[in-house]
Amino acid sequence: MYDFAIIGGGIVGLATAMALGDRSPNDRILVLEKESSWAQHQTGHNSGVIHSGIYYKPGSFKAKFCRNGSRSMVEFCQKYGIDHEVCGKVIVATEPEELPALEKLYQRGLENQIPIAKLTAEQVREIEPHVRCLAGIRVDSTGIVDYTQVCDRYLKIIGDRGVDCQLNTKVLRLREITEGLVLETDRGDFKTRLAINCAGLYSDRLARSSGVDPHAKIFPFRGEYYELKPEKRNLVKNLIYPVPNPNFPFLGVHFTRSIDGSVHAGPNAVLSFKREGYRKTDFDVRDFTEIISYPGFWKFAAKHGKIGWEEMVRSFSKAAFVRSLQRLIPEVQSEDLIPIPAGVRAQALNLEGKLVEDFLIVRDRHAMHVCNAPSPAATSSLEIGKAIAELSNK
Repeated sequence: MYDFAIIGGGIVGLATAMALGDRSPNDRILVLEKESSWAQHQTGHNSGVIHSGIYYKPGSFKAKFCRNGSRSMVEFCQKYGIDHEVCGKVIVATEPEELPALEKLYQRGLENQIPIAKLTAEQVREIEPHVRCLAGIRVDSTGIVDYTQVCDRYLKIIGDRGVDCQLNTKVLRLREITEGLVLETDRGDFKTRLAINCAGLYSDRLARSSGVDPHAKIFPFRGEYYELKPEKRNLVKNLIYPVPNPNFPFLGVHFTRSIDGSVHAGPNAVLSFKREGYRKTDFDVRDFTEIISYPGFWKFAAKHGKIGWEEMVRSFSKAAFVRSLQRLIPEVQSEDLIPIPAGVRAQALNLEGKLVEDFLIVRDRHAMHVCNAPSPAATSSLEIGKAIAELSNK
């Protein structure tokens, strides 16, 4: 019998194992991952940004965990010698109608106690000489890191503490017993006093298998990227973001310098018809059926159909993708961009057709289900882990 069993070996699951080991060093802890290696999905396809917390509703988990997480992540990287850089970023308005939204974002940053500054177009160009804009915001606390390297260190720490970490073990369902739960897997059963579901793209499905309704369903949104050719990397110094659509919890296509020096452009946000649908052609009958039979999907589609169509066009048309990037840097040309592998974001959608904005953690008698942990979960992973560890003892 384990004291804690964590389902999912991404950055949130591993950070949770580490936090539980800190809080309860004598407890038996298990981590199960269905893949043959760790951090294969959202974590392994992450853009590598250490987010500041500027975007999120004041008082929300995302705002608090991200603001604190940006500091704790940097401190963790400094302590363990993980390559990272606090390089800052700019968020820019390129059209007059975006200026009020930029001002609102600035005020939200102040409310969230983020170190920010307003910039004129000339001041933006001093930081990013190739950007065309009307005004901007500088966010100094934003940084970059390779989150797979962070996960490697999490794994070493929990391994040294005796946490039982098992790959190639898929949890099929959870079954309640008197003293806790049985995790039924394709490699036998595991008993635990408390299960912590960090299964990402399958977190809602696993919660329902144990009789818990998170009142939301995971929708997979594929984010497609390009990379600037090495000879064009000089167009981007650090990170350049547009003003995001306030009605859509995605940040728009942007430019991100990675810790290895490469520059990524993207992502878009296209609904995938497979939960692990990294390619345009990926399709799964069960996943697709769940999408179209969910009432919240049709409400969402009715409200955001135009945006969804634009994202689809950008997915299939490189020219449309390039036009979006040229709003920020007019010099970028189609031949400057090389396609690179996509990622899939596990985004919860509720029955009202609204994308769940905050992290969603549902507590049951013998389980905690992390049912919405998209970006900025990697930045916030240490803080999410600490919060789950605290909740686990209540």
